[in-house]
Amino acid sequence: MSLSALWDVPAPAKLNLFLHVVGQRPDGYHLLQSALNLIDWCDNLHFERRQDGQLARHDLGARLPEVDLCLRAARALQQASGSTLGADISIDKRVPWGAGLGGGSSDAATTLLALNRLWGLHWPRQRLQALALALGADVPFFVGGDNAWVEGIGERLTPLALPRQWLAVVKPEQAIATAAVFGNPMLRRNSEPVILAGFIAHAARSGSEADPGGDGAAAERVDGGLSGFGRNDLQPVAEQLCPEVSQVAHWLAARFGNSRMSGSGSAVYASAGTGDQALATWDETELPPHWLGRMCRSLAHHPLRAWAD
Repeated sequence: MSLSALWDVPAPAKLNLFLHVVGQRPDGYHLLQSALNLIDWCDNLHFERRQDGQLARHDLGARLPEVDLCLRAARALQQASGSTLGADISIDKRVPWGAGLGGGSSDAATTLLALNRLWGLHWPRQRLQALALALGADVPFFVGGDNAWVEGIGERLTPLALPRQWLAVVKPEQAIATAAVFGNPMLRRNSEPVILAGFIAHAARSGSEADPGGDGAAAERVDGGLSGFGRNDLQPVAEQLCPEVSQVAHWLAARFGNSRMSGSGSAVYASAGTGDQALATWDETELPPHWLGRMCRSLAHHPLRAWAD
């Protein structure tokens, strides 16, 4: 029996455990190296199949731009597949925009995966990823279903098995546009490439040094956890554009002993251990006004990983 609707479909956010800009192509696209880790901070989407071919988005929370990545993804899949079906897409937006958490890209990837299922297309994952790349650098990652080592402009993905970890994520009031960061002349664009084996060795050490008992003995070792590898080349520029990024970084570092900005947005996170309980946390009353924060857990895989082969 064919599906008529898909309810409560998650679109998880991601964190860049490091992000190096290693070059720039003649067409202006930046060449990157990064490790992306999915987290359990998710948008929630609902899809209802339409027979008239129309595509409509309904915002259940904050109003989104008239044509966002989600609608662009739906239209791209409809055109590429030749499907005569449409959909009503409702979004409960929970992941903040302009935070570097990949919320819009994740919504687009979830839309591709959900409509592929709802319309009975049965496209393989690789075909969906090829379509995803035209939508944005992070969209193929979310379609891929695994945490990943990412290179090129986002199209070269190597799945990673990462230890589960706790992450304190805080976004200040101000958002940062990706174009403003990558277009800044002060951005470092010539970082030396690093090798995957080095990151894997670092990840193995981070996992083995966890303190499952949470007795505080490992607190000194939470020096960035998985994110203790490398740096985020975009952070110095982002701190110039948005001084609150630096304030959040210092606020988290004072509580967790480490901090790093994710992606090109204004959200900053801190590793807080890999055991059953976080080694540290914060009381809700501690968070400054207008800052949005949450204690997150990393995910081993995308919740929709089984929706494509």
